[in-house]
Amino acid sequence: MKYPLCRVFVFLGIVLAFCLTAAPAFSEEPGDLLEFNTNMGSDPGDDEDDDEAAGVSIIEDPGEFPAQELSAETLQEFLLAEIAASLAQFSESAQAYIALARKTRDPRIAHRAAYIASRSKDAKLIAEASRLWIEVAPASEEARLFSDYVERGHSPAIDRVREALSRTLAQNPEKLIPNLLGLNRALARAENKDVTRNLVYRVTEPYLTYPEAHFARAQAAMIAKRPMEATGALDRALELRPNWVPALMLKTHILVEAGAADQANQMLEAALAKEPRNRELRIAYARSLIAANKFAAARNEFNTLLAATPDDRDLLYTIGMLSAEIGDTATAESQLKKVLDSGHPQADLIRLQLGKIAADRGEHATARKWFDAVRPGGYAAEARVRSARSLAKEGRLDQARKLLHDASNPEVQRRYLFAESQLLVDAGRVRQAFELIDKALRKDPDDNDLLYESAMLAERLDMLEIMEGRLRKLIALSPEHAHAYNALGYSLADRGLRLEEAEELIVRALEMLPRDAYIIDSMGWVRFKRGDLPGALKYLEQAHAIRADPEISAHLGEVLWRLNREDDARRILDAAKAAHPGNTALQKTIQRLYQVPEKKAPEKKPSGGKR
Repeated sequence: MKYPLCRVFVFLGIVLAFCLTAAPAFSEEPGDLLEFNTNMGSDPGDDEDDDEAAGVSIIEDPGEFPAQELSAETLQEFLLAEIAASLAQFSESAQAYIALARKTRDPRIAHRAAYIASRSKDAKLIAEASRLWIEVAPASEEARLFSDYVERGHSPAIDRVREALSRTLAQNPEKLIPNLLGLNRALARAENKDVTRNLVYRVTEPYLTYPEAHFARAQAAMIAKRPMEATGALDRALELRPNWVPALMLKTHILVEAGAADQANQMLEAALAKEPRNRELRIAYARSLIAANKFAAARNEFNTLLAATPDDRDLLYTIGMLSAEIGDTATAESQLKKVLDSGHPQADLIRLQLGKIAADRGEHATARKWFDAVRPGGYAAEARVRSARSLAKEGRLDQARKLLHDASNPEVQRRYLFAESQLLVDAGRVRQAFELIDKALRKDPDDNDLLYESAMLAERLDMLEIMEGRLRKLIALSPEHAHAYNALGYSLADRGLRLEEAEELIVRALEMLPRDAYIIDSMGWVRFKRGDLPGALKYLEQAHAIRADPEISAHLGEVLWRLNREDDARRILDAAKAAHPGNTALQKTIQRLYQVPEKKAPEKKPSGGKR
């Protein structure tokens, strides 16, 4: 039901490596404005800003930017801001970006702060970010337009906007390409996305011999939720500039969102076959493979890149992290130690991964040495949690819990609270975990995370009234909390209770997060409980293709078995067991399905008419 957290730092490491190995991704562009932003990567939490997926940012001349050194501290602050954005914590992200912009005085960061702030709906924060952007980029027309939006509280008349944009495009031919790429960014605050799309189409009309104009149209169509139209515009852009990486990447994004990840990979693979030495294209292909959870294939692509630059420590880092993900711990350990010795800026993240490798081997003392070597700050709390987990696995639960009681920072205290709860659950002390979370909830009864966690623990204890009450309160407090709808719907469905209502709840969750594997799994499971085996199979196969989670595998195996496809069921279940040998739910499903019923002795017919 809940997202597994054990992979978070592996994936973060891979993301960091992307940021470093991808630079400079779009240096071919005349007047390129993205050196800083491209190095940093895209925004994973902003569905509307699809321009960032291709590295499109602001429309100032890069020559006006202050020279910036990408220090480890700056990168860490950037990542903290981006992680907050990816979790839809827009206020926290904007505050972090504002602080970073004040320190660096970089218009690009001020620009990012302003647009993240606009997602927060916090008027004071938006105004602060707007003032800062104007302050560090007084000549920016986009900053002034953003400020105008903030002051008026709504977008200026559409004709005025169209005239301003058309004038900017026409009067600055030397900046035409970056300005075309920045159109959707300039209009990001407009609420009516169809109006924005129409506006982009009108102002790009004179420039349709430029692939960037079609790319801008594709972005506008995507923002207006017209993926087929966006695909058509991208195809026209690619006709004008074959194998153009930004267009290929945006098309890849559309295909992945439509559930056609394999088609996306085939498209990039075909493009790479035409230009096998195109480094940017190979990186794009490797990223696409990772998005499809094809980590081994992605590692092969990074190994190809490494052959050309064998001393590239960022590539070595990426390969090490991917090796850890696919279970090749020997390669992972070797590569990561080599990178650590080279002075890589992500030393603490490497230490965390090396500690995890040791812990997975049962070498807990070695693991804790790696965790203890993590420096105070960024990843210190995660290292402490992992040390506590290591102690608990050695049966030293009390000592592990004490390790999580020493924190003065409220956010760290909160992190430790949930970690301690999980340690108790892992030790089979679910009631104690519930009491721990319940005590915190009594102090803060409207805390979303505490409500959700306590509900999930109540569900484990079959305290269904408490579970349902807390999830319904959470839904009332946060109507867009998709996982609350899903958790309630799944819990009802799993017990065969109020199945029609359960499905309605899951449908609501799926509307909000249509690509979430766990919610898709829930939909498959409720269809199974309602007797719709073909419908269940469709959803469960879709969920399994996105994430081969052991619980999803168990559900898919169950449905396949009921459809008399026992060989397919065994293939799915056996693969899941090999990958997750300790998963209880999976083991119970396998034991139940594989068990051969005892043959009963034939009944003797009664003789003489007596029974």
